[in-house]
Amino acid sequence: MASPRRKGIRFSRLYSFSCVKSAFGDEHSQIGLKGYSRVVYFNDPDSPEQTLLRYPSNYVSTTKYTALNFIPKSLFEQFRRVANIYFLVVACVSYSPLAPYSAYSVLLPLLLVIGATIVKEAIEDWRRMKQIHLDLTNNFQDIEANNRKVKVYDRDHGFQIARWKRLRVGDLVKVHKDEQFPADLLLLSSTYEDGICYVETTNLDGETNLKVKHALDVTCTLHEDDSFKHFKAVIKCEDPNEDLYSFLGTLFYNGEQYPVSLQQLLLRDSKLRNTEHVYGVVVFTGHDTKVMKNTVEPPSKRSKIERKMDKIVYVLFSLLVFVSLIGSFFFGITTENDIDDDGEMTRWYLRPDQTTVFFDPNRAAVAAFLHFLTGLILYGYLIPISLYVSIEIVKVLQVIFINQDMDMYHEETDRPATAKTSNLNEELGLVDTIFTDKTGTLTCNSMEFVKCSIAGVAYGRGLTEVERALAKRRGDALDDSEVTSSASTQSDDGMAPGKSVKGFNFHDDRVMNGQWVNEPHADMIQKFFRVLALCHTAIPEVDEDANEILYEAESPDEAAFVIAARELGFEMYERSQSHISLRELDHESHQKIHRPYELLHVLEFSSSRRRMSVIVRNVENQLLLLSKGSDSVMLERLSQKSQDFVNATMDHVKRYAEAGLRTLVLAYRELSKEEFSSWEKEFLDAKATVGADRDALIEAAADKIERDLILLGATAVEDKLQIGVPECIEKLENAGIKIWVITGDKMETAINIGYACSLLREDMEQIVITLDYPEIIELEKKGDKEAVAKASRESVANQIRQGTLLLSSYEGRSIYPALIIDGKSLSFVLSQNLEGSFLHLAVNCASVICCRSTPKQKALVTRLVKKGTGRTTLAIGDGANDVGMLQEADIGVGISGVEGMQAAMSSDFAIAQFRFLERLLLVHGHWCYRRISMMVCYFFYKNIAFGFTLFWFEAYASFSGQPAYNDWYMSCYNVFFTSLPVIALGVFDQDVSPQLCLKNPELYKEGIRNILFSWPRILGWILNGIICSVVVFFFTTSSAAQQAFRRDGHVVDYEVLGVYMYSCVVWTVNCQMALSINYFTWMQHFVIWGSIAFWYAFLLIYGAFPPLFSTTAYQVFVEACGPSPFFWLGTMLVVVLCLLPYLLYRTVQTEFFPMPHDIIQKWQRETSDGRSGKVREKDTLLCK
Repeated sequence: MASPRRKGIRFSRLYSFSCVKSAFGDEHSQIGLKGYSRVVYFNDPDSPEQTLLRYPSNYVSTTKYTALNFIPKSLFEQFRRVANIYFLVVACVSYSPLAPYSAYSVLLPLLLVIGATIVKEAIEDWRRMKQIHLDLTNNFQDIEANNRKVKVYDRDHGFQIARWKRLRVGDLVKVHKDEQFPADLLLLSSTYEDGICYVETTNLDGETNLKVKHALDVTCTLHEDDSFKHFKAVIKCEDPNEDLYSFLGTLFYNGEQYPVSLQQLLLRDSKLRNTEHVYGVVVFTGHDTKVMKNTVEPPSKRSKIERKMDKIVYVLFSLLVFVSLIGSFFFGITTENDIDDDGEMTRWYLRPDQTTVFFDPNRAAVAAFLHFLTGLILYGYLIPISLYVSIEIVKVLQVIFINQDMDMYHEETDRPATAKTSNLNEELGLVDTIFTDKTGTLTCNSMEFVKCSIAGVAYGRGLTEVERALAKRRGDALDDSEVTSSASTQSDDGMAPGKSVKGFNFHDDRVMNGQWVNEPHADMIQKFFRVLALCHTAIPEVDEDANEILYEAESPDEAAFVIAARELGFEMYERSQSHISLRELDHESHQKIHRPYELLHVLEFSSSRRRMSVIVRNVENQLLLLSKGSDSVMLERLSQKSQDFVNATMDHVKRYAEAGLRTLVLAYRELSKEEFSSWEKEFLDAKATVGADRDALIEAAADKIERDLILLGATAVEDKLQIGVPECIEKLENAGIKIWVITGDKMETAINIGYACSLLREDMEQIVITLDYPEIIELEKKGDKEAVAKASRESVANQIRQGTLLLSSYEGRSIYPALIIDGKSLSFVLSQNLEGSFLHLAVNCASVICCRSTPKQKALVTRLVKKGTGRTTLAIGDGANDVGMLQEADIGVGISGVEGMQAAMSSDFAIAQFRFLERLLLVHGHWCYRRISMMVCYFFYKNIAFGFTLFWFEAYASFSGQPAYNDWYMSCYNVFFTSLPVIALGVFDQDVSPQLCLKNPELYKEGIRNILFSWPRILGWILNGIICSVVVFFFTTSSAAQQAFRRDGHVVDYEVLGVYMYSCVVWTVNCQMALSINYFTWMQHFVIWGSIAFWYAFLLIYGAFPPLFSTTAYQVFVEACGPSPFFWLGTMLVVVLCLLPYLLYRTVQTEFFPMPHDIIQKWQRETSDGRSGKVREKDTLLCK
């Protein structure tokens, strides 16, 4: 709307309750005390008083690191890991004589690993900086947010452009329509004469409805830039805090004090709407703003595999200590026996009589202890130094694949799937229970007017998805000609065929195209549509490009009502301070007429009133009260004379609620001039009251006038199910995942949504826990809270016992009952020591629906299941009220939907539609779990296989502490010769294709049961590593010890044996990787065979250096190993012998004890080979 017209609107005269008024209350006495000590000097930021306060600048940063703290903080992060501390200690000790190899060979791999991790942290933090702290939609950067521009009042008494980061506390700013507020501002005035402005807070609380803000009367007259030339004021208010819903302060201006509340506070990152511009003063800047106070780090989450991995590392540490103790024990005995009782030297060639303390037979215990320390260093290769960094690299690459998956991209909103953290990738494959919100998560949160009841007659021909499910459940026949509730099928409704109108999905020839004038109750229908067109606070705006009128409303429901009135012939096209103008169809003349209404009062909606009314005067000079509200509130306000079609209307309301629709009842009455004058005087006196009881007086006055109403009918709006929700839920249930719906909706609505989305089925019995019993209701009416609490607890406990009893009769059945509980009952469950019995009942039910739940209850239920079962939980939601649930669950998935970005910002993964959860879990979750599990097991296998060859060699060498290999061989083992294949496995391997993952959701049960990372499987891989080490060592030593190795007759020496053994280990672990991979790409071939080739290339290059540097590797491959056929044949034979036990195990397992993926792979091979003449159906693939 144009600015001049808005200057005539003074909505503060119409709004009745505290949304536009601030008054001194008891809490204002705290100003100046602790927590309320902030002082701001308006329009004078350079004053000495303001400068001394040293408030922070408006610069914000959401990164983890800064240029100053990056190195120390990132190093601290790295050395929080026990393994890295161990290798650092080993690197330091390696400079002492205790070390069995050179210090640099230990230090270099440690520096490479830590350096790679630090670089990865730097890249992730840079990406984090590129993402603005809140507005994910526009993908802004921190840098861009700090450099946005705003108009600031300067010393020359004019507004100049300045960057956000330059703002200071006390600055006066001017913000224009559709701009975001650069800091927390105190509203001074707006283009509306009374200081009203409309604010969109989607980025803060997820709510799409507009909020009304109102400047103080004393400042709302400051409309022009010149008005602030001599403006000075001081505010004393609360200190910075995270509470978005409270603000308290006192304004000192012109020697007077004025109370300031949240209604005058404009929060950073909220947006100005429907107002040309506002003036405000900066109160909180930068990290003091409420939005930044709310951007705390979410709870630290670690996957179950990572936590278990720590335990495995402790097991390997224990194994390291154990083998070191064994070695030191036998070393002590051997050293003590170097000189016998007669003084003779048994190993005279070692000269034990002239040795150091490390080999002194006279101090054998000390030598054994020092050897124990040497063993701790020598066998350190049992601990995989590159495990953590390899897993982090793999997880980052997995996240890139998730983010770029086009099958999870929502074209309509241009939003891809986004992984906010790489810590929980594998956790996606372990989910046992999903907690989901309903509105905006299962449904679209896009309200559409679909049905109505007028004068006891139901209108609206379509069937909603819930109604179809309901009819199917009842066995009712469905008429295929019935128009479904789909916006794409409108034709004979006055719109162009196929044209859809957002918010309107109604079809009924009896009332469309003006046909309602032929209905028996045409006058009632006219009044019904007039209530829709007049009883609201929406503001019309003309879209000149589309040549149509759009509406800015405080809620999607209200917008749907105004749009429905427009589409059915009652178009609101203009609104001013005192008038609303309609273009409406006259039922007598059948002509479109322009009809103005004088707007006298607005009694706005509130959660306590649950209704809204307006009082208008029409051109016939009639005074009309128009009301809409919930059925429970409106029924008790109807006139006794208005009972003709109450029962029929209530039947329709009940039917609408069963169909999952939101309902409101519409009514009106005509007021006499005397009654209105008398009431208005009382009402205006109440509005003029200054004090804590102001709202109570206003509500009492409103209650007096909102009586003896005449019923018109009821509306029904639909929040449609998202596309693919029923199919997605069915797949997830087939995967063995339990689904809980936790919603604030009524029980009837939630139950029927459950049927529509396949969460509930016809053959599923329902266990309902509720406190809607006459005995409880009667006690509540008496007001005896203790008696109510006692009776409620006993009732809930008894219902839980009965449900458990019923559940026991389902033992052995394939279908279990569903549990449904309301919010009241849930509050007693969570606070009256009933958690255990409730949890036992709930986890054994097929599905659970919690109705009328608060945000806190959502989080508490999630915590109860997570801690009570120890299983992996996932929560998914789209609104600010879901944040607690998302952060409490092991995995939080936010839907970036209509309710804003708060849930998406607080989540671990963000998707645009619920149906994408199917692919996220069944494909990416399954793959990531399988890859990480195999990767970790393989890491431990290859390090055990390598580390134990060192132990066997030391035993062979009298536990002397002599390493079997060259220092740099050992240093490069984990970093260069075996790391890339395992990274490729973690990134690219697929046991089955994504299509088969989705067709066979039963595959997912491998993760729920944790088959691939169970202790038996981990110990099996460790045992496999020990077996390989035994084969490698004993075959190489026994085969080469008694015969010539070279053509010239030389036998195997220490250098050659090291290369021989090392080559066998490199070949074995890389070929083991080749056997473990299910899905070969060129990358796998390149890294596996390339790692083996790189070992020989390294041997050639390193061996070419002078002996002082290459030591035992000098020309060993060129002169000894390479020309020897024995070396190559022996290596191949050792590799075959090492892999044979694994091949036998996998053959037996695949044929006689196949896992789910083995069955699918076998079927896939048979199909691809053309030998599957009898192709089994999906359901039979996993029945073995």
